[in-house]
Amino acid sequence: MRNGLTMYYRYKKIRLYIFSLLIVLQFISCRTTAPIGDNTQYQDLSNKLGNVIPKPVTLNPTTGTFTINESSKIYIEPNNSETAFIGQYLADKIKSSTNYDLVVLASSGIPPKGNIYLTTIGGDPSLGDEGYELNITENILTLFAFKPEGLFRGVQTLRQILFSSIEPFTHYKEINIGTGIIRDYPRFQWRGVMLDVARHFFSVGDVKKLIDLISYYKINRFHLHLTDDQGWRIQIDSYPKLTLYGGSTQVKGGPAGYYTKSEYLEIIKYAKERYITVIPEIDMPGHTNAALASYPFLNCNGVSPSLYTGTEVGFSSLCTKKDSTYIFINDVIKEIAQLSPGPYIHIGGDEAKATNSADYINFIEKVQSIIYSNGKKMIGWDELGQCKLQPETIVQHWANDSLALEAVKKGVKLIMSPASKTYMDMKYNSTTLLGQNWAGYIEVSDSYNWNPLTQIKGLTMNDILGVEAPLWTETISNLDDIEFMFFPRLPGIAEIGWSPITVRNWEEYKKRLSVHGRYWKKIGLNFYHSPEINWK
Repeated sequence: MRNGLTMYYRYKKIRLYIFSLLIVLQFISCRTTAPIGDNTQYQDLSNKLGNVIPKPVTLNPTTGTFTINESSKIYIEPNNSETAFIGQYLADKIKSSTNYDLVVLASSGIPPKGNIYLTTIGGDPSLGDEGYELNITENILTLFAFKPEGLFRGVQTLRQILFSSIEPFTHYKEINIGTGIIRDYPRFQWRGVMLDVARHFFSVGDVKKLIDLISYYKINRFHLHLTDDQGWRIQIDSYPKLTLYGGSTQVKGGPAGYYTKSEYLEIIKYAKERYITVIPEIDMPGHTNAALASYPFLNCNGVSPSLYTGTEVGFSSLCTKKDSTYIFINDVIKEIAQLSPGPYIHIGGDEAKATNSADYINFIEKVQSIIYSNGKKMIGWDELGQCKLQPETIVQHWANDSLALEAVKKGVKLIMSPASKTYMDMKYNSTTLLGQNWAGYIEVSDSYNWNPLTQIKGLTMNDILGVEAPLWTETISNLDDIEFMFFPRLPGIAEIGWSPITVRNWEEYKKRLSVHGRYWKKIGLNFYHSPEINWK
């Protein structure tokens, strides 16, 4: 039966390729017997598969329709807990918008007509871990992948096809979807978001909501900036004052907080279920006032400074010449490494203006050894380029092209986060109330119209792991603020990381983005209504 299923879909795909149905046309239709206002408008919207972000690698449409209704079911392959979770995840998302309560069932063969099938049986290895093939016929909607992670990415595409075509929270007798094949996989392996929880603290619930939002756009890395001058946000058993004292305040003062180990593990589990790796950052040797205030031995003079609630940078430094500093770092890294299943620990390393160059280089190289001795790989910002680096160390580019190139010459790879393109804390324009402008204003077109490969002259694809969009929180204090600064810019960063450069086009992209704005309104997302976009 497995071989029959595989051959059936291979035959369908070969037939499609033979007839060269490589055209972009109106694809999805959605019909309902319940009145929803301007039906013509909804028909126009729903006829465009191009609403998917990031844009798929290939789309081969056909002329039929597949119908989902209240009696449809989601079938998964048997004895696979990951696929079972993804199937229920999809069922829950469909229920939240359509109120269809689809049952998830195991099946080792082709499911009956009118159902959805998620499977890695017959998945193409060339799709990689995150790739998928969405095959929609009149009889069945099948999502193939080589790995469950690919199924999860494909589910996001399916969600977007459904949710951009219907009125959320409206009852439909049936939903009709155009038939065809989408074959899709990422351009870059690293597609990240960073949230600074040190300057302002955000609850576990807020972090989970952000993880849900970014997973919708196939983001697979979540970088948590856990420590800075203003606060230490992760429990360390061997140094309890780091959180009890160092985590007690934030920018502009007032109570803040920190994550207990169990809360941090809760975030990691939630992200992992969505195939997102959490990257913890413990910033050093600068951006360390919260630690210095908590433990005086970390200061060269043995005296703790006061807690800091401002936003200046570059004034703090661990005492890089004390052996006790490195004992402290090893103890902290050991606990973080034990908590974090991902392979990376970020050590910051930027804006260390209070540390002279020779001490900085010596410090970074010692910390690099500590990271690797605890079974992790080190990530740091541009400034690491001046140091001797292990080949598996990663440099995150934000401002200094020459240091990024120096790092590449030493054999390490880059995460591309140029501040003028990806820093989500930059204002959209001069009238934006939130954010800063030291890297310039970043409108939606600015965050979309750039290419990681050409951002720094001399880079090759082999030098770049991917892209990441950081959000620093000097002016950001709640979830509404986070949403406003990420949206609508983040989907464009996600598309840069996922889609081939050959399928990206600003004029076409902003039409897709406008439809997403319609969905954001329905779910209550607080987003910036950029004048560049003709919002639906």
